Amino acid sequence: MPRPADPVGRRSPFLFGAFGWYLRWLFWRKFNAVRVARAGLPVLPAGPIIICSNHPSWWDPAFFILLQQTLMPGRAGFGPMDAEALEKYGLLERMGVFGIELGSSRGAARFLDISGRLLAVPNHVLWITAQGEFADVRQRPIRLRPGIAHLLRRVPGVTVLPLAVEYPFWNEGKPEALARFGAPITAGRERSVAEWTGLLEDELTQTVDALAADSLRRDARAFKRVMRGSAAVGPIYSLYRRVRSVLTGRVVDVSHGGRE
Repeated sequence: MPRPADPVGRRSPFLFGAFGWYLRWLFWRKFNAVRVARAGLPVLPAGPIIICSNHPSWWDPAFFILLQQTLMPGRAGFGPMDAEALEKYGLLERMGVFGIELGSSRGAARFLDISGRLLAVPNHVLWITAQGEFADVRQRPIRLRPGIAHLLRRVPGVTVLPLAVEYPFWNEGKPEALARFGAPITAGRERSVAEWTGLLEDELTQTVDALAADSLRRDARAFKRVMRGSAAVGPIYSLYRRVRSVLTGRVVDVSHGGRE
């Protein structure tokens, strides 16, 4: 049976905050750094926002929560997820995630109903991986499911922000968590579902391509560093270098490429 259709009531601001601190530790442990491209950093509007993202990795929901806390701390974030997958990660319901039965008319109706009610509140943010399944960042063309297009026709005036994310390896033993926002779009009824779908696919493709270009340059100056991770060549060798630094009195940098 589907969960009660009240993600606002199930969301716990306290648990969301506590989970955010856990994610900071987790990303510190697993990534070299979390970065957002300076180009396209959004000036957030006063009203509700839809984030339309690509979906390359299992890390995406956690990355969204981290971005929500660091870039939009005064807002409440929500997002749909496959109901079957959500059964494995029930804690995410307390973070604002709500289950949707993919591929069914009942699931589509539930998505539109819940999303419409969420976007009636000015400080709400709805995070949507509109591809609907994992897809490599190099996959072309980028295809989106039509649910988000139906939603945009129902919520005129809401701001849509394309978002590209990827997790490349640069010069360290741990990957980077990279994000880039695209140009804002205003929702409305002037376009058909097909036209909205095509527009969002084009805008998201441009944003994913722009992030790929940023990533290829490996220039940390092009990004705002949201948080620093732990960098080390390897635990044994890093321990050796730290002990040696204590004995010699020299400051040691255990990263491979040097901290920016």
